[in-house]
Amino acid sequence: MRVEARLKKDKKTKKLAKRIEHGEIAVINHIDIDEVAAKSLVEAKIRLVINATESISGRYPNIGPTILVSNNILIVDNVGMDVFDKLNEDDFIAVEDGRIFRDGELIGSGEVMDKFVVNEKIKKAYENIEVELDRFIDNTIEYAKKEKGMILGDLEIPKMKTKYDGKHVLVVVRGHNYKDDLQAMISYIEEVKPILVGVDGGADALLEFGYKPDVIVGDMDSVSDDALKSANEIVVHAYTDGRAPGLKRVEELGLEAVVFSAPGTSEDIAMLAAYEYNAKLIVALGTHSNMIDFLEKGRKGMASTFLVRLKIGSRLIDARGVSILYQSRLKIKYIFALIITALFPILIVASLSPKVQTLIQLLQIKLRLLMKM
Repeated sequence: MRVEARLKKDKKTKKLAKRIEHGEIAVINHIDIDEVAAKSLVEAKIRLVINATESISGRYPNIGPTILVSNNILIVDNVGMDVFDKLNEDDFIAVEDGRIFRDGELIGSGEVMDKFVVNEKIKKAYENIEVELDRFIDNTIEYAKKEKGMILGDLEIPKMKTKYDGKHVLVVVRGHNYKDDLQAMISYIEEVKPILVGVDGGADALLEFGYKPDVIVGDMDSVSDDALKSANEIVVHAYTDGRAPGLKRVEELGLEAVVFSAPGTSEDIAMLAAYEYNAKLIVALGTHSNMIDFLEKGRKGMASTFLVRLKIGSRLIDARGVSILYQSRLKIKYIFALIITALFPILIVASLSPKVQTLIQLLQIKLRLLMKM
């Protein structure tokens, strides 16, 4: 295996995916590559991934590497940060059997991960899942005790100009199968006209489908400037001590924002705000709801999500996987029936024509002659 191409590098894969071009090599520092990151690289049509760290650490069975190798994108794994630092943006490099060359000089090497290697590592990761689950449960319970105030009235919900009262709210998160699920929800969006809330990159997902987000909620680290400028309202997720790093970016764009200080994830506060402002129904799309989801986000527990869903559950519909649940298929028999139905009036009208009647009679005579032969 030999690949020669220009490289792009970034410690954050989601940022790299926005600027890497077709046929280039992605140089990343991403332990346990997650599904969303992998899909973004596949969509960019890259040639190869060079990872400074372990793409599969073995803590849990992360799906990202499987997605990459299934799309014929090999991974040169765990090359080390020294190699990452030596490589520069837009360097033209050659990679052969895990060895990385620049101008003929060997820069470093790593393990080549193909389908076989990835499958073996994933199998081993499954063997460790019970240990990781035990830790995850303990962490969730511990932090749920500390953060229970967020659903018991201790959390101050900021004033917002968006009117949620009595309306449906669609909260879009850039999570598992979010594009397919959003595609499946188009009829709902068109008919019900829900308030559209994009959580960070979820706002860009809405834009891709031609919808302007009414509200953007997040720490503003993965949402585009275009999305921010298109939103009617921006809510910056701040730490519990009030620090809001994302606010600076919003202000630099000349935009205003509401600051929401809260523990947990941005999708949690997006749903909690909709609930507290009396939304009739909250539809969550692409949200994170299981251990693998949270481990892929670098979180060791899901206390805030557990608490928020405990509170808003009566008004929450999780649309994750809706594209799998309902996949429209127009069966052949229905197509045939439609064709017959469409042709029927044409045949009736045609049969009234003298010329057509003569043609039919000639065909009948021809058929009789053929049958006698």
